[in-house]
Amino acid sequence: MLRLTKVLMAGAAVLALAACGSAEVASPGEGDFGGGGTTPPVTPPVTPPVTGPAADCPTGLLNAGLVANGSLRVCQLPSDITGNLTLSVRAGTIYSISGRTQVGIDRGIDTASTTGSQGVLTIDPGVRIFASGGSDYLIVNRGSQIFAEGTATNPIIFTSRQNVEGTTSLTSQGQWGGLVIAGRAPQANCQLTAPVTCTGQVEGTSAFYGGNTPTDNSGRIRYVQIKFSGFEISTGNELQGLTMAGVGSGTTVEFVQVHNSSDDGIEIFGGNVNLRRIVITGADDDAFDTDTGWRGGAQFGIVTQRAPNSTSRSAGFEFSAAPAATPLATRYNARPQIANWTLVGRNSPIDAHTVAHFDTGTAATVLNSVFTSQAGSVAGCLDIADADTQTAGTNFRSVFMSCGISYRPNNAARSTAVFTTAPSVGNTALGTSTLTAPTAGVTITNQALNFINGANETAVTPVNAAAVYPFFVTTTYIGAVQNAADTWYTGWTCGLSGNTTC
Repeated sequence: MLRLTKVLMAGAAVLALAACGSAEVASPGEGDFGGGGTTPPVTPPVTPPVTGPAADCPTGLLNAGLVANGSLRVCQLPSDITGNLTLSVRAGTIYSISGRTQVGIDRGIDTASTTGSQGVLTIDPGVRIFASGGSDYLIVNRGSQIFAEGTATNPIIFTSRQNVEGTTSLTSQGQWGGLVIAGRAPQANCQLTAPVTCTGQVEGTSAFYGGNTPTDNSGRIRYVQIKFSGFEISTGNELQGLTMAGVGSGTTVEFVQVHNSSDDGIEIFGGNVNLRRIVITGADDDAFDTDTGWRGGAQFGIVTQRAPNSTSRSAGFEFSAAPAATPLATRYNARPQIANWTLVGRNSPIDAHTVAHFDTGTAATVLNSVFTSQAGSVAGCLDIADADTQTAGTNFRSVFMSCGISYRPNNAARSTAVFTTAPSVGNTALGTSTLTAPTAGVTITNQALNFINGANETAVTPVNAAAVYPFFVTTTYIGAVQNAADTWYTGWTCGLSGNTTC
């Protein structure tokens, strides 16, 4: 394994072309009469663009051969990244990870710790990184940071080798591990009284997470796609698209799409991280899953779920708190704050919680959102799985629900659970969805892409979300997308309209 201890600057060589002579041409009767005429202008040579693979890799990265029919040079990241490493766009180059690739060596729960080693990974707009198998994943350890910041028109893309080679299809999934971030924020499996200890282990990895720093900063992730990821290491132990464990509120996560994860799209274990402008398409399990007491907020999110298999019990939201064995009064309860999400559930033929499922003492607040299931689905919009969650309280305000069943309390049987209202304060509304799609008639593997508000959603009066949770901004509408002119999801995502495939 190669350890980097200094900044690695990667860039293509630039050829400077100097102008040769004057561009001015003498008029007849002017100039050098003794020379017998004028000297024609010199045209500089044209340097053809690089169309093939780069000849080599930046210092410190492994030259791992070629990919995509020999058109790209593969430059592989080291297994251990310590110090600073920057990945820049480079002609004929694509980056890769192999196996467990870690940023920094775990520095423990204490911000003053001198154990381990810090790493800082910076990824420039437009960079593409791929992996080849389920055991390939990138993890940012406690005390280290990632700065993956694309732009609205030039996102950063994490994907699979198959996708780079052009062999993925609309149903491809589970082709590499995913992105994992571990931080020092509190979580339900930590002892936070002196002496502070933490035993939380990140699902699918050997890494630890958690601590007593709610504002911990693991970096910034903006305008990023994570595609065809997720992998089951063992039963109940999976890698997701994006996993955040003990990640603090000092971390920025916004404009992120997870597409076709074979497990959850995004899973959060504890911590206080906030999210904004999230798109989750085609997750095979839950789209947005939380465990071990997440106490953060998420505003503006689009979820479109893929068709289930015969035993699927997956949800758009699945929010969990601490282990049920802990008494509710002393439990580190989950307190998810949600605003302006549009969840488009599966067309499920079975009785499953395919839109939103809350359990083990989750005290959720859901504002200004839209929950729908596709026509013909037998699933409900919301189910409360246990008495502890019923007691902890679920607060719905200005939520529009359009499902065969709106609400099931305390895991009630479907046959007895036909309710007209959800637990709420405010103007929760029930009705028929009038959501529309960016491109009429477009579907992806039986995912309905209707997530733009129509007349019935527009008719619901929103609450002031910023007054409930300071991270939120105030809107004049519910749901993730106000109307056809609201295009925050375009440019940096894929697969949401007829001309943007993944």
